Amino acid sequence: MAEAATAVQNPPAGAQAVQRALGLLHCFHDNGPDLSASDLARRMGLSVSTAHRLARTLVSAGFLEQDGQNARYRLGPAVAELGQLTFHQRGLHLAAPELELLSRRTKATADLAIRSGPHAVILVGGSVRPDTGLGLRRPLHSTALGKVLLAWPRPGRAATSALGPLRPFTDRTITEPAVLEEELARVRVAGYALNDGESADGVRTVAIPVLDGAGQARFALAVRSTPAHLTDDRLDWFLGHARTCADALSVLLLPPGQRA
Repeated sequence: MAEAATAVQNPPAGAQAVQRALGLLHCFHDNGPDLSASDLARRMGLSVSTAHRLARTLVSAGFLEQDGQNARYRLGPAVAELGQLTFHQRGLHLAAPELELLSRRTKATADLAIRSGPHAVILVGGSVRPDTGLGLRRPLHSTALGKVLLAWPRPGRAATSALGPLRPFTDRTITEPAVLEEELARVRVAGYALNDGESADGVRTVAIPVLDGAGQARFALAVRSTPAHLTDDRLDWFLGHARTCADALSVLLLPPGQRA
């Protein structure tokens, strides 16, 4: 037990540098303008000299690149290459036609997301911007996609108590951890999650999991529209189309031995 405690208190040599370098890359998540060393230092809580040294190391490895005129940084080609590689390794390029079909059938926006820390990140679907290839990145507690990913978590995912303060986006957003746990219990029983104006007024979303053989949500699939279109009396109809799509995605995205 003493050895385990020591290992936690004393991370492996170089771990802090790796964490800082990864944190530096995460500074570019918002797809904003190029960042200076001062910008990176402020976002990371580091000195400018430390941020600059880390950035230069990432430039040398191709993970960042620096503008020769203003010395500001942007993501580099190595990130783009790895992003394209993992996108195709996951088979996500095969998911787009199925989502487009679901969208046409339901006359609603169809999206596929994964969990990234406390966020649901849309990788494929109608919410992916054609100019950047980026989808929405939203807190888990305020979206149907996020509730699905929380309700059927994969191993090693932090519990809802580790999400931090549950920020309100509308007066319907769940902001109490105990209420969120009750909601997730209902989601597991029902087999789907609803976002009824919890992330934005006038938006209604239903989401279901794409489960693996262990009963864990590898992806979350959502259909999003307005309350006037996605009504209670048509909910089963939307869910039927979504489940047909989820079955197809399971075949396309999961190896045979990992399917439900």
